[in-house]
Amino acid sequence: MEVYDIVRQIPHGRVLTYGRIAELCGWPNYSRLVGRIMRTASDAELPCHRVVNASGRLAPHYPEQASLLESEGVHLTPSGKVPLKKYQWNL
Repeated sequence: MEVYDIVRQIPHGRVLTYGRIAELCGWPNYSRLVGRIMRTASDAELPCHRVVNASGRLAPHYPEQASLLESEGVHLTPSGKVPLKKYQWNL
């Protein structure tokens, strides 16, 4: 699946948004579909913690995401978001 292929490539210490992944798959405006696909993914297979929403917000039902990102050197804002200008992966 293309979504999984893209997520596997996100480098350590970088993030991508659901919307950007959708664009890279050729599905503009389908970020929610990417979110649904990611919900079924295994953390053991994919670095799911490196995927955030368009404003840098973390997944609400994924409490480990913040600590996993921080362990890779991604520093969150005081409101708990990823500063995308600094950490978004630009392919």
